Amino acid sequence: MTSMTAARTTTPADRPQLGLRERKKIKTREAIRTATYELIEEQGYDATTIEQIADRAEVSPSTVFRYFPTKEDIVLTDEYDPLLLDELRQRPADEPWLESLRYVMRKAVGLGAHEDPRVTRLRTTLMTEVPAVRSRMMESMSATGDLLATAIAERTGRDPESLEVRVFTMSLMGGLMEVTRYWVRGGFREDFADLVDRAVDVFERGLPPVKP
Repeated sequence: MTSMTAARTTTPADRPQLGLRERKKIKTREAIRTATYELIEEQGYDATTIEQIADRAEVSPSTVFRYFPTKEDIVLTDEYDPLLLDELRQRPADEPWLESLRYVMRKAVGLGAHEDPRVTRLRTTLMTEVPAVRSRMMESMSATGDLLATAIAERTGRDPESLEVRVFTMSLMGGLMEVTRYWVRGGFREDFADLVDRAVDVFERGLPPVKP
């Protein structure tokens, strides 16, 4: 999920082996991402152009656009959403909903655990501090929210377009975004998985007043 998982294209070991064409696509996407992060570290986000990225990745600008419609998408694209939603659907039907959600969130964090920590920090900083990236992320989160709303509706027996499901889903998405912002503003000192757990606790227990 966009605000949580690292934007990687490697496939988990338990998934089917990919063919040559798919492996080449993954290699190209990784080259574009690597080039983008290197250039941003060197000269900043705004100064980095698609033409520079293409040159560094040794592909054409049209190839970059074929894989990523905008520069912001290079930072944000997250290919794990379908996998995580499938995990959610596979949880036991009688498992409390928020326990299922907690499991999937931990899974999401685990999928990004193998990324270079420097890249993770750069990516999350861009997501929270660069207006263009943040704006594009809101669009992406809306699409992810639609998928999540469908899964929530299946579990709860509600209409995915109902006000209740939409409010719950987008509250969850917004909460996860705040976890990312909190992590960045705290200088990445706290464990991200622990912060996600705390966020789920809020949804599960509410926000009781602090005792004096």
